[in-house]
Order: sequence, then structure tokens, then C-alpha cells
Amino acid sequence: MTPKNYHKKQFQTIRLFRKVHKILAIYLFIFFFIVSISGLLLGWKKHSGGIISPKSYIGSTTDLAKWLPIDSLNKLASNILHDSISVNLSTELDRIDIRKELGMVKFVYINHYWGIQLDGATGGLLNLEKRRSDFIENVHDGTIFDKYLGTNKTYIKLIYSTLMGIALLVLNITGFWLWYGSKKNYNKKN
Repeated sequence: MTPKNYHKKQFQTIRLFRKVHKILAIYLFIFFFIVSISGLLLGWKKHSGGIISPKSYIGSTTDLAKWLPIDSLNKLASNILHDSISVNLSTELDRIDIRKELGMVKFVYINHYWGIQLDGATGGLLNLEKRRSDFIENVHDGTIFDKYLGTNKTYIKLIYSTLMGIALLVLNITGFWLWYGSKKNYNKKN
């Protein structure tokens, strides 16, 4: 291949990469904006003073032998949820976080963003919390689409995550090539 043909081929490659880079950036701008802002918020959640991620409160004892049974704590949490927020809220659990070192049990629900912290020994309410960090995580990874569209699986999340991951990879590769190819061409001209 002659130097002239090589240079022409390189120029065509840069032009193609510029086009791919531009089209992906334009069509996925909103999604990249959402992912970057939500990622930034998630990075700061532990340092938000309880605004993004609720503060964990301390119960009366860390001795598990003095704690109430989990099923009793769950019933108490469900009653508090219905009495304090709404009787229409689902009590289907996403997870139960047992924080032995804090003497506290946290109940997190699957169909809404409320959480309840109870004293493990007394069952007393430590905190009734709106879980903003869970909402932000669901926006960040695409789970929000599955939740609001009512899909039982996480197919939309999988497609969304795959699309965003591949797009970001393509933008990185084409962006690097645009920078490197332009730099290389500039150095050849000088």
C-alpha cells in the first residue's frame, strides 16, 4: 500500500469513527446524562447527610439472644408501614438488613421506596425512611423501566445495561481513535 493510499484509508477510518461517535452521542445523550448524574449521586450517597441514603440508627442491644424473632419484627414493621404511610402499600420484602453491630433491623420493600428501621430487641421504631438511594440505583441501572412496566423479570434492565455498556465502549474506542488519528495526522503535516 502506498503512503498516499494509507493516508486516504486512515482519513476514511477517522471520518467513519467521527460519524459513529457523533450518532451514538446524539441518540444516547439523555441516557448518558441520566447515568452520569445518578452515578454521581450514588458515589456521594454515604456523604449526603442522610438526604440520599438514610442514616442507620442504633438499637438498644447487640446481643442477638435478646432480640425478638424476625417474623415478629416483620409483623411490627408491616403494621408501622400501614399505620404510618398507607394501608395500600405492599409489605412484600426486597430484603431484611440485620445490623447486629447497631442492634437494628432494616426492612426494605420491593414495590415502593419506603424502609423501616426497628430496634432488634424491643421492636421499637428507630426510623421510617424514604429510600432515595434505592430509587437512584433503579434509575441508574434501568430497573426503573422493569418496575413501572410491570415486567416480572429484569429483561429491560439487561437490554438497557447492555446497550449503555456497549455504547460507552464504542464511544471510548472511537473517541480515542479520533484523538490519536488527529494527533498522528497533525504530527505528519508538521
